[in-house]
Amino acid sequence: MANIKSAKKRILVNRTKAERNKAIKSGIKTAVKKVNAAIQSGDQAAAKAALVDATVVIDKAATKGVLHSNTASRKVSRLAQAVNKMA
Repeated sequence: MANIKSAKKRILVNRTKAERNKAIKSGIKTAVKKVNAAIQSGDQAAAKAALVDATVVIDKAATKGVLHSNTASRKVSRLAQAVNKMA
């Protein structure tokens, strides 16, 4: 355990940020699963709606620095490609 006050604060701040990042990443995974489930069921309207929601979640994660912008773009692109393949 750290003895210096600033080191103790860094431990607390890092823990808080890690929990926030974990929650955001979990939200991304959930949104992606919803899109994939809609694709598997063959419901194109639900897939498009889920894609819009997933895109918002992924883009917010990129702006907050949880995901790299290229990673976010890649995820959105792959999801959109999968939804468009249904048509």
